[in-house]
Amino acid sequence: MGWLARVYVTPKTGVLDPQGKAVQHSLHALGYPEVEDVRIGKYLELRLVDVSRESAEVRLQKMCEQLLANRVIEDYRFEIDAIGTS
Repeated sequence: MGWLARVYVTPKTGVLDPQGKAVQHSLHALGYPEVEDVRIGKYLELRLVDVSRESAEVRLQKMCEQLLANRVIEDYRFEIDAIGTS
């Protein structure tokens, strides 16, 4: 049994997001004035094998804390789904 983890990393609320502001400005210029805010982050997929779901969750949290997210300026969340391994 394996796991597919989807990790979402986004700027914390209140942290300046210049890429998001640039995209928002461009969307307004293209005729989409209803876009009030854009936040740009990272999306990662990790395949984990030979671990229990509980262990996968603990290890993913550690991966996010140590490398995948800069906890000073970013928040993260993850989802885990079971997958078959080949």
